[in-house]
Amino acid sequence: MTTYTSDQRHHTADTCESMEQVRYEIDRIDRLLVEVLAERQSFMDAAARIKGDRNIVHDRPRIEDVVDKVKAACADAGLSPAIAEPVWRTLIDRCIAYEFSSYDALKAPEDASS
Repeated sequence: MTTYTSDQRHHTADTCESMEQVRYEIDRIDRLLVEVLAERQSFMDAAARIKGDRNIVHDRPRIEDVVDKVKAACADAGLSPAIAEPVWRTLIDRCIAYEFSSYDALKAPEDASS
């Protein structure tokens, strides 16, 4: 396991001088992404709880709206749309699958009691 010193923390892509620094920052960013994705996932649980019909979990117009918004944000953020679009389409796909599971887990007890 690599130990990092204070001079290796909080570099930008322009200030990194070693692969160790680059890897440290990538690992730091990955941890942040995990936190943000966990927060996003929590809203899939909320959507599953709020939606009254399983048939509306997969919403094609909403998918395209999300992707369009992400692609529009790419220029300002400096993110390549060639990276963003497939990442978000995969993210959306997995979130929909998660939401179906969450919906089924929440609604199955209701269906059994009917």
